[in-house]
Parts: sequence; C-alpha cells; structure tokens
Amino acid sequence: MIEKTYDVITYGRSSIDLYSANIGADFVDIQSFNAYVGGSPLNMAVGTKRLGLRSALITAIGQDQVGDFLLNFLNKEGVETKFIPRKPGFRTSAVVLGIQPPDNFPLVYYRENCADSKVSIDDVIYANVSDCKLFEISATALNVEPSRSAGFFAAEEAVKHNVPILIDLDFRADQWHDPRSFGVTTRAYLQNCTIALGTEEEILATMLSDPNQIKITNQQISAPEIRGNVDAAIQKIMALGIEALIVKRGAKGSTVFLKNGEAIDVPGFPVEVMNVLGAGDAFASGFIYGYLHGWDWYKSCRMGNACGAILVTKPGCSNFNPTLDEVLNFIEEKGGF
Repeated sequence: MIEKTYDVITYGRSSIDLYSANIGADFVDIQSFNAYVGGSPLNMAVGTKRLGLRSALITAIGQDQVGDFLLNFLNKEGVETKFIPRKPGFRTSAVVLGIQPPDNFPLVYYRENCADSKVSIDDVIYANVSDCKLFEISATALNVEPSRSAGFFAAEEAVKHNVPILIDLDFRADQWHDPRSFGVTTRAYLQNCTIALGTEEEILATMLSDPNQIKITNQQISAPEIRGNVDAAIQKIMALGIEALIVKRGAKGSTVFLKNGEAIDVPGFPVEVMNVLGAGDAFASGFIYGYLHGWDWYKSCRMGNACGAILVTKPGCSNFNPTLDEVLNFIEEKGGF
C-alpha cells in the first residue's frame, strides 16, 4: 500500500476571529477584542494536528497582513500551509463574536468577496487530495463559485482514489443567497460522502423547504432555531448513501446513525460553558483521530465529545484546541471511554 503524506486534508473557510475580551458584556458594551484564528476547516486542521495527525489545509488568503497572521499561526502549529494561495484583490476573511455565556454568542461575518471563496479547481489539483487518508470539507465552502466547483472536483478525486470524505454540514444562513440553496447543494455533495457531521439544526437545514422555518435571535448565526422533523431529515440524509451520520448534541453527547439502521448514543462530558463556537470543530478533530486509528464509532465519538467539552470552557477556537495528552487525561478523569 502506498503511504499517504497526510492523514487529513481539510477544505474551506479561514479567518481572523475577533472575540470579545469582555466575557458576559452585551455586544454594544464590548471594549476590546482578542485576535484568534478560525474557520471550521482551519480549526479542524489545527485540532487534528495537536492530537498528533499529519494535517494539511486547503483555503486561501488575501495579500494582506491578516493573511500573514493566519499563516504565522498555522506554521507554528505544524499544519501544512503550501496549499493556501494568496488571491490578489481579495481580503482575508474576518469574524467578530460576542461572548455571553451560557447561550448568547452574537456573530458577525466579514466575507464579501473574500479570498477563501476563490479557491479554484487548479488549487485543488495542486493539493492532490488522493495523498491523504481522509478528506474533510465544510459545507460553507460550497456557497459560491469558484470554491463550490473546486469542492465538487475534490470530491470526485477523493472518490476516484478511495479516500473517505467527511462533510461538516456547517450551516451559516447568512452565507447563502437563499437558505434553501444550502440544502440543494449539500444534498448533491452528500452523495459523494462517507460520513456527515452536524447539529440537529444543520440536519434540518439540509432538508429545508421553507425559509420561514428558520429563526435567528440576537444574530446567533451559528445557532439558529429551525423547525422541522429531525428524525425524518436524518432518514432522508441516510438515504443519500452515506455510511454514517453523526449528530452533535452538545452536553448530551452525540448519536451515530449507520446505514444498517443502527443508532449509537454516545454520552458527553458536562462542563461549565464559556464559548460554544468551535466546539463542533473540536468534536470533529477528536472523531477524525479515532476514526483514522481504527476505533469503533462509540470510542471515536467519545473522543470527539471530550475535545468539544474541553473547548467550550475556553474563550476561542483553534488557539485552545487540546493536545492528545490533555484529552486522554480529561477522559480518564471523567470515567474513561
């Protein structure tokens, strides 16, 4: 068997994240922000690298010092950055977040004509997704061209070379010209995938038929309320041919739905929440670690639950991803796998 250069290649958005330094303050009363890095696939690249995997990231940055900020962080973390081109004329993305625990996290994106939406098919060809053990894509990367076509091309290459594909459903309503287009696009992509990850809201969004089903309160873009039948949506997603759908349920843990009809509940780790943003990416990092080490679904998700639980006690995303020793010690202290 040919040895792969990377354990995981992640694909999609990247940004500088400006998070409120005044924990608990109303957004209008924030006096200062801490600068971190973010974007779902970037978070996963860092998360998996800290756990000991060989991780690479496909995204793009502008010809600006914000891009330098991201690259500096990623290079220090040991994430492969040679698949991150600079896109002339476009800016590196930015995100601004308020932090009001336990359940109020207003979020503002600055992603108009951003560099990471300009990833091209040629960029994907250069990255060579056949050279990894698992390819991960975040669905937000499919919202506009050319990153959408590049993402579908990456899926074709992965399928051709028997590389498993994991999609994070990653629904951000304001990043789509019509929230229903998220479902149309994601359902098409799911037909290439091995595994899908998502919250109940993201699963409902994948099968959304009426925009009025969505309610966003206090600009919490990452945590919309979506009405619908979750069980029916799960069955429709499974019918698209994936091997497993993993539902992230926060403090309750996670549930794995398998194509044979089996459902596996995996308990979480209750902790005191500071910031929930990025917890799903930490979960994915832990799950990917277990999956690539041949662990069963239960143990892999338990690892993911632990990574997510650790991260929600921190004020940011990538900067606070745990190391392998930290996660294993946390799990042991909480009763083991």
